[in-house]
Amino acid sequence: MVTPRLTARLRFLFRDEHLVVVDKPSGLAVHRGWAPDRDVALFRVRDAIGASVWPVHRLDRGTSGALVFGLNADIAAELSRMFAAGQIDKRYLALVRGVPPEACTIDHPLRTDDAPDSPRGPAQTELRRLRVFGRYSLVEARPLTGRLHQVRRHCKHLACPLLGDVRYGKGDHNRLFRERFGLQRLFLHAQSIAFMHPVTGAALRVEAPLPDELSACLAALQAATDLEADGQSVKPP
Repeated sequence: MVTPRLTARLRFLFRDEHLVVVDKPSGLAVHRGWAPDRDVALFRVRDAIGASVWPVHRLDRGTSGALVFGLNADIAAELSRMFAAGQIDKRYLALVRGVPPEACTIDHPLRTDDAPDSPRGPAQTELRRLRVFGRYSLVEARPLTGRLHQVRRHCKHLACPLLGDVRYGKGDHNRLFRERFGLQRLFLHAQSIAFMHPVTGAALRVEAPLPDELSACLAALQAATDLEADGQSVKPP
């Protein structure tokens, strides 16, 4: 089965002769993997600039936000090294079930890939609570390592699964948010990425605005939370 072409536009957030940062929409894969996608972020960027590009990190298909590509193999290799060395600061916005601590570091080893027999490796994520909506919270997550699905798995480990997460989340809450708040996707957005430019050495920080569908969900959730006293606003079925 081929994934249908997404209509959401892939926006450029930063571009020079060495690298680009784009705002990947939810539902778009970074590159062709196991699924035979004909429409992936790599192809869109390549076609937009008319030259080959190299992805240097990944975002889950369901995650939106800032995604970096190198414009030649050497730059991509250096950026990949910086990611592996923890020299690139990534921050995500996520909506979770529950109220986590105001600030905490989740230090919990994770499997290095999807295979059930794969080894576990060190994994740390800094979490900061931004807003509380009754029994739900908006958090900022800063992964210090780069494990597969790290933010999603660490939030689950904290007993605060992400809304819209069909793999690690809770089906009753996901259904509630689809039906009442119009959330049709994973609520995880790569809000910003910051690093020293590998060629110029300048400090670079790029931000991706929160997508309209996530802003609308938060607005609807806030309105429901304001009516919490009626006992019917955001309780799961």
